[in-house]
Amino acid sequence: MSLKSIQGPKGSVMRIYGKIIDVIVIFLILVMLVTLFVAFVGVLQELYLALSNLKHEVAMQTLVSSILSVFVLIELFRSFTDYLEFHRIRLRVIAEVAIVFILRDVFIGLYNHQLQWQDVMALGFLLAVLVIARVAAILYPPRTEPENDSP
Repeated sequence: MSLKSIQGPKGSVMRIYGKIIDVIVIFLILVMLVTLFVAFVGVLQELYLALSNLKHEVAMQTLVSSILSVFVLIELFRSFTDYLEFHRIRLRVIAEVAIVFILRDVFIGLYNHQLQWQDVMALGFLLAVLVIARVAAILYPPRTEPENDSP
């Protein structure tokens, strides 16, 4: 049952609610675009610093961290746009965002030599659970309600 098929005051309130949610999500997407642009400019600055200090390992670590953070922002941006398109948060997309975020932390931790074997095992287990959730979301998509054409 769609919002357009609900009649009366309840339908009016639900349509207004839907429009308000759409405006908020569109605003959040604009904020995410600005954030993504600022993050990209930051990556360019980090790249300049890393190239000017090739022997300085901290500059390279910061560059790697910044680039991986931009990938996380891109995945979050995709989840907002999917919400605007489908009007629901899809488990597959959220699992992908979480997977990218965990991989970012693993890569940064391994690159900086800061992760203990227990951390790697715990993050690996969490990553496996998220991959299973993503595969399950693909194999078992939500059922769509059939359109009821009767009045």
